[in-house]
Amino acid sequence: MGLKTGDIAPDFDLPTDGGGRVRLSSLRGKPVVVYFYPKDDTPGCTKEAQEFTALIGDFAARGVRVIGISPDTVARHDKFRAKYDLGVTLASDEDKVVVEAWGVWVEKSNYGRTYMGVERTTVLVDGDGKVAQIWPKVKVAGHAAAVLKAIG
Repeated sequence: MGLKTGDIAPDFDLPTDGGGRVRLSSLRGKPVVVYFYPKDDTPGCTKEAQEFTALIGDFAARGVRVIGISPDTVARHDKFRAKYDLGVTLASDEDKVVVEAWGVWVEKSNYGRTYMGVERTTVLVDGDGKVAQIWPKVKVAGHAAAVLKAIG
């Protein structure tokens, strides 16, 4: 991953589920959790979104916004959100500009086949827009709670 703690987080302006948009720079002043995940409605990605959703009130109480980003379309995000009653914002990076800028679009391999995909990664951006902490190659179970604990 090219980003390091202390770097200014690359700005983004992406369409979200529900017909909205989210621009990172407009959220300055409060911390933001940006989590990158490979694909809607797959086992690991679903569990991750559900774990963040279960703690969304705790994040909100700390003034922290949680944004999930994947290359899925807004329509897929809408279906995913509705199917699992998710409480996190889901942003669509269909052109993969953001995942590339953040260094999470990587070569992966599965059963001997190599392909490009999103490396499950979470980044805590502080109120000044700087990277406060990075969790690369996330293991889903308990991850949302670990992020919340890191925020304090």
